[in-house]
Amino acid sequence: MCRTSILSADTFARYSRARGFNSLYIGVENCTPQELCDRYYAIHAAVYKWFNISFDIFGRTTTPLQTEITQDIFLKLKDNGFLEERMTTQLCCECPDCGYVNVRGDQCDLCGKLLEFLELIRPRCKVDGSVPITKETKHIFLELDKLQPEVEAFFQESAAKGEWSSNGTSITAAWLKEGLQSRSITRDLKWGTPMPTSLEGYEEKLIYSCIGYVSITANYTDQWEKWWRSRDDVQLYQFMGKDNVVYHSIIFPATKIGTHEPWTKLHHLSTTDYLTYEGGKFSKSRGIGVFGDSARETEVPSDIWRFYLLYCRPETGDSEFTWDGFISANNNLLLKNLGNFVSRVVKFINSRHFNNVVPDWTQYGESFFDAFKADINQLLAQYIQELDGVKLRAGLLTVLQISQRGNGFLQASKLDNSLYETQPAKCAAVIGLAINLVHLLASLISPYMPTTAAAINSQLRANALPILEE
Repeated sequence: MCRTSILSADTFARYSRARGFNSLYIGVENCTPQELCDRYYAIHAAVYKWFNISFDIFGRTTTPLQTEITQDIFLKLKDNGFLEERMTTQLCCECPDCGYVNVRGDQCDLCGKLLEFLELIRPRCKVDGSVPITKETKHIFLELDKLQPEVEAFFQESAAKGEWSSNGTSITAAWLKEGLQSRSITRDLKWGTPMPTSLEGYEEKLIYSCIGYVSITANYTDQWEKWWRSRDDVQLYQFMGKDNVVYHSIIFPATKIGTHEPWTKLHHLSTTDYLTYEGGKFSKSRGIGVFGDSARETEVPSDIWRFYLLYCRPETGDSEFTWDGFISANNNLLLKNLGNFVSRVVKFINSRHFNNVVPDWTQYGESFFDAFKADINQLLAQYIQELDGVKLRAGLLTVLQISQRGNGFLQASKLDNSLYETQPAKCAAVIGLAINLVHLLASLISPYMPTTAAAINSQLRANALPILEE
């Protein structure tokens, strides 16, 4: 599946552009050895293109700028006294906190706990299932405990001003209440961001960090510091599932805070709960669910997928993908509601009554029309408030309310051939109001269904409307 966090971020980026905000949307792809990295980067890029994900840049961390910027931050943390070398016992994978036996790395899939490898209850090797051996090795740790007061102050201010998602706030608060512990930021790997050459004994180790967002921006524009070192002028929005909260609400901010430089820090954290699949958990490795490449193979247009995934976005709690729900949403919400309204209005204008030309609709009015416009403007304000607050599913439901109001308006106005023949001025006014609502709906639906919105505007022979407050 096109990850809901990426689709959510795309929706918000499209909305921000429609509002006229200067926006930059960055996508990160973490890489393993080069041939595999190149292969999967191309696969993911193709899926995102099919899903109409509007990255300004879909980047990767295998670049000289990634090395340069990461090493610069690393050395500033070292100079400021926030890095410590430790000897650790390491092994090569049942989570001790919840008893889950299928942990596949340094984080439990079931409870989200970040783990040290020695905490694993029954470790075993991925290749042959054998019990791994232990060995002593040295690593560099980021001393998060020293940074806790500043991280906590950042969190209190940002979560309040940026109105973080409730689960992002609660997860971060729980970590801070427990007390931050130092965390290793180096790894014994052969592929990734190398350590600075000035550190002896670390030639075979790599830096593990969240700096890809910054370096990818730097690869996109040499003006990258205007985005990442402008904390008073730039608002950073980040989108993810709740299992990735800690990296972005604590570790990434702490890394920037520890440099003592004016980094742009997180403004709004949009965190979803879990999207399940037919009663179970999505797992590509276990073949459970439908994913981006297989979604494309269904030949169902990507806008339909976008609509349904955003319609059941786990915004305030876990939600479920079901095929019955997918079909029902398309038939009963899109076709019978939005599709019916747009089709009915456009077909009436293209009929013999108006011969493809929008009539002069300004010569007739009545109090019902004024009430209708006031109702739509109220819903428009609600939509803007919801999208400004990154309540994407709520905003989509409001779009559907607006199109439903349009259908109700046509029914109450009794739009048909008889209305045209007996009250042509009223018929023209009804059509005029309705076609303007169609034009507005194209803009409101564009963050969610960009191809559909473009098709509507093409039928109208009109440019997209900016989304403006009344």
